[in-house]
Amino acid sequence: MYIVIEGQDGTGKDTQAKKLKEFFESQGKTVVAYAESGTASEDEFISEIARLNYGSKQDIGYKTRVLLFLVNRYEQWRKLAEPALKNGDIVITTRNWFSTLIYEGYGAGVSKTFITKLHKTVMPEYYFKPDKIILLTLPEEEQLKRLNTQTDKKWDRKQEFWKSKGGEFQRKINSAYLKIAKEHNIKTIDASGSIEEVFETIKECIFNR
Repeated sequence: MYIVIEGQDGTGKDTQAKKLKEFFESQGKTVVAYAESGTASEDEFISEIARLNYGSKQDIGYKTRVLLFLVNRYEQWRKLAEPALKNGDIVITTRNWFSTLIYEGYGAGVSKTFITKLHKTVMPEYYFKPDKIILLTLPEEEQLKRLNTQTDKKWDRKQEFWKSKGGEFQRKINSAYLKIAKEHNIKTIDASGSIEEVFETIKECIFNR
């Protein structure tokens, strides 16, 4: 089973992915879970690409960011997801190519056709057909509140390139997420409840067809 948890920054995607992994493992399942961003990767190459994308103060073009994200997306799929799925294991990822389409496409103005064609060329067909995909959302006030309090051991998450953008940009991104969800019939979940409440809703979405 291949599961994707998507959504705005600050919605708790990583937290919910971790809980979902633990839930499946408690049932004796083998689970591979990772963030497509690569920010938590122990792979030196993937981690360095993530640092360039999220923590670098250098001038990096938006098309370059598309390419860098795709490098991490492909490498983690090749090294982690593909072997696990072939073995019949469960794969859980936070984010997928919709994040690049939304942030670099709708947000930064990179051609959405370019982003789509590039991903369709590089990524395998199964990548685009997860068994379950869930989109976490938040009201604007709650999202901005969470973004202002995020920290990370590797770098200051509040200063990450996209998270440092103001409310107007975040509203544009949120609107794009809802548009994508409607176009692709993706289930949306309000993540403003407690961690446990949100997790129970996610489980319902996964197991209720």
